[in-house]
Amino acid sequence: MGLIFGKAQNKFQDPAKLRRLIVDLIDKENWSIMSADVKGDAYEGLLEKNAQDTKTGAGQYFTPRPLIQAIVDVMAPKPNETICDPACGTGGFLIASHDYIANHYKLTKDQKRFLDEKALWGWELVQNTARLCAMNFMLHGIGGDTLPITVADSLASDPGERFDMVLTNPPFGKKSSTTIVAENGKVSKEKETIERDDFWATTSNKQLNFVQHIKTLLKQHRRAVMVVPDNVLFEGGAGETVRRKLLHECDVHTLLRLPTGLFYAQGVKANVIFFDKKPASETPWTKKLWIYDFRTNKDFTLKTNPLKRSDLDEFVKCYNPENRHERKPTWSEKNPDGRWRAFDYEELINRDKASLDIFWLKDESLEESDNLPEPDVIAREIVEDLESALEQIKEIAEDLEGKG
Repeated sequence: MGLIFGKAQNKFQDPAKLRRLIVDLIDKENWSIMSADVKGDAYEGLLEKNAQDTKTGAGQYFTPRPLIQAIVDVMAPKPNETICDPACGTGGFLIASHDYIANHYKLTKDQKRFLDEKALWGWELVQNTARLCAMNFMLHGIGGDTLPITVADSLASDPGERFDMVLTNPPFGKKSSTTIVAENGKVSKEKETIERDDFWATTSNKQLNFVQHIKTLLKQHRRAVMVVPDNVLFEGGAGETVRRKLLHECDVHTLLRLPTGLFYAQGVKANVIFFDKKPASETPWTKKLWIYDFRTNKDFTLKTNPLKRSDLDEFVKCYNPENRHERKPTWSEKNPDGRWRAFDYEELINRDKASLDIFWLKDESLEESDNLPEPDVIAREIVEDLESALEQIKEIAEDLEGKG
């Protein structure tokens, strides 16, 4: 309860309206007879509606639930496993994992208590978002005497805990910075570069730091999944170092390329990367990276054509969660439209900067004018590209200001 009401503010200025909300609306409902599923689903609906309010920036921490469901389906969490999200937002990945285990296994009393009270771990930087997550947990019947959410910067240090599974979608911002005001009133920004002994590379790129942080959080031979923007796949410098180390020291086995139009933050080009942590070895653990291209010739919008769980059925089938070591490509020279194919380690490591930004499908939008998308689709893509470019220009400008 302390987390739910921590730093909360009552914005009602009219006592009559507050009374009407509490007495006439809330007290009229018999909340005790409603199941956790009903209350939790209702709250999830409110979170999604709130995420649509882009003016408040609420969508920055909301991952589309159909995407979360597909990811959890292929990760297939099991009873007695510990599950972590170091950037948990409103708790979507953790709650979906909880529901998957509860619905797919006949749990013993001890297993049910472990699932509700000890299995899930989350970190969230923003107090208001952590409050939403805490309420989400409570309404889904998750948590014992204390909710398993830590309000802190998860990148600041190694927490010491190790987990069986990590699922996360960290904030899309590329770099962190702190605003500094000098005695003379001059304002400058200082990049927050994370320096940790357990990291392969020192960088101010939050996404690359989260990749390294997740590697630390995992137990040996355990699995992780992370949503990452395109720059993590091709960026040089620290990005190349992290990719080469990740491919060598972990089994990076699956990459899902996502289309634009899925997230409330505009202009986002993202991917989902799956890997298992492995012990030290002279030979690389990654043998093959399987890529599913769900981006080329796919078009989704938040309102007119939103993503559905069924849209990811083919990916889940191709992933083959029952035995991912027995996979079959859908792409071949005879079937060049197949979205699922594998790339060997040697091919990956010898690419320029070990880039994982790989695509092979023919983009129909680049063909003759008769096949061009509708004008509103073209306009939206232009806006997304411009916003993405503007964000990169802002980062460059901040870097130049920091250098004086």
